[in-house]
Amino acid sequence: MHSIDLNCDLGEGVGDDAALMPLVTSANVAAGFHAGDPGTIRATVALAESHGVAIGAHPSLPDRDGFGRRPLPVTPVAAYDLVMYQAGAVAAFARAAGVRLHHVKAHGALYNMAARDPALAEALARAARELGVVLYAQAGTAMTEAAVAMGVPAVAEVFADRTYQADGTLTPRVHPAALITDAAAAVAQAVRMVEERLVRSLDGTDVPVTPGTVCLHGDQPGAAGFAIALRAAFAARGIAVRAPTLGGGGSGGPVTGTMGPAAGAGPA
Repeated sequence: MHSIDLNCDLGEGVGDDAALMPLVTSANVAAGFHAGDPGTIRATVALAESHGVAIGAHPSLPDRDGFGRRPLPVTPVAAYDLVMYQAGAVAAFARAAGVRLHHVKAHGALYNMAARDPALAEALARAARELGVVLYAQAGTAMTEAAVAMGVPAVAEVFADRTYQADGTLTPRVHPAALITDAAAAVAQAVRMVEERLVRSLDGTDVPVTPGTVCLHGDQPGAAGFAIALRAAFAARGIAVRAPTLGGGGSGGPVTGTMGPAAGAGPA
């Protein structure tokens, strides 16, 4: 039987967190550097805990004005510090709620830069290892390569509401066809990625993917309705929806189920 995780960036103040949280299996909580604040982190963690959703930290470059989507100069040491600092805040609120931090997924420009830069990728993987959590990462890139080399559990991420290029990267957001706005088309793409491990690129090429988690963009119009349709389609086809699990005790272990590295994902 196929299974998949559904993750969503939450606590950013731009979506309907209350409607989305019951529909996802892992939440990436904005940690304050691109969006969110201590009160929002606490409330988002509490909401996730109440629905049994795995809690992850969503660290960013320090860029609230640009919503963390502008590339900024950052050294590997600084990137490590940024992830540890922000993830530490989310982890503290999770611990206070009686749960543990499950994963780290970098936001925006930091995610994209680490996908291309092996030194930044290693910094993020090292932070995940020392935090004892899973790394949610762009598949087939420096991030998953660094995770494998360092023995860090990594889950390959794919996107239902984004189009793909023939090389397996996502279509840049500036392209008019970057986003899939038709819910039925997005659901069909997600189902095919899970069942057939293929995604059709804009030029008609079938690109192989190995999805471990599907990202739902909470700031997209109608995100909750899309999530409902996606869950219904998965249920109808016998696809289980659950978060990857950490093995062992209190420090990170192997991820069960589908995991990276794989080709076929790109920047959010």
